[in-house]
Amino acid sequence: MTCKLPHGALCGGVVKYLLVTLHAFTNVLQHMNKICCIGHITHDKIITPTTEADMPGGTSYYFAHAMYHLNGGKDFELVTSLAPTDMQPVDELRHMGVKVTVIPSRHTVYFENKYGANQNNRTQRVLAKADPFTAESLEGVEAGVFHLGSLLADDFGLDVIRALKARGVVSVDSQGYLREVRGEKVFAVDWPDKREALKMIDVLKVNEYEMEVLTGQKEAHDAALQLAEWGVNEVCVTLGDYGSVVLENDHFYDICAYPPKQVVDATGCGDTYSTGYLYMRSRGADPSEAGHFAAAMSTLKLEASGPFSKTEEDVWDIIRTSPLKAEEI
Repeated sequence: MTCKLPHGALCGGVVKYLLVTLHAFTNVLQHMNKICCIGHITHDKIITPTTEADMPGGTSYYFAHAMYHLNGGKDFELVTSLAPTDMQPVDELRHMGVKVTVIPSRHTVYFENKYGANQNNRTQRVLAKADPFTAESLEGVEAGVFHLGSLLADDFGLDVIRALKARGVVSVDSQGYLREVRGEKVFAVDWPDKREALKMIDVLKVNEYEMEVLTGQKEAHDAALQLAEWGVNEVCVTLGDYGSVVLENDHFYDICAYPPKQVVDATGCGDTYSTGYLYMRSRGADPSEAGHFAAAMSTLKLEASGPFSKTEEDVWDIIRTSPLKAEEI
């Protein structure tokens, strides 16, 4: 016996299916170019040979300010977690027009960063820790690119990476995964779950120290190849004054470092690099163009205290006027 649906019921079912499919497709398109940075805003005490200051910090704080100055925070969301008594930097960002989602925490991360005459060298203490992020706490957060600004080893578990990978591109700064806090002191550690995590990471930023801890390799190209072999699609290795190396699809891009007019504050330079790189990649730039843009942003950040506060045009001016002309550009 054949069961026939009324014509109207069939049409109604098809229309409903098409509407649901269209809604899902529209949702994907809506978030395709959106960048979401997830990480703790911190209380930072910055100590240099000549100055001492207290200020907000953390990857998420530097990333959000840089995005605001590049394009007014368009297609960007910051997801952070801090104590209710430390909302001033959040209020500041919201007043600027940046979208900020706050997950309540019992405490705010409190870092003490002490620099020597060489700004590439830093010692660090952690005076307080915030609650870690969980997959459950990030339900409903949508974006095309998720950047995890890890500060400490337990900020993001594998469950968070796995959940976000199902929704978009996952970018990670490795620095926090290699920091373990015992008492107030920060100890360098390897990333126990790195082999499983790296298979789910699309873009990974490491510096010369972090690449060696993760891979055992002392040379940037060798370290990048190892990380790619473990599953990372794009590897960015920052090398301070020596520039950076980007590996994507088995192709290396050697990125120059643009000399600053003066070195004022290196805090947040790595975060600024990640911002510039992801900003340009999300707009369709190739890894070389994105890497040079990120390097020029970092130079401008190095010349002043606090987050990046210049404009996109200022970044292009650095690249256009520099005697260091890359063949790829």
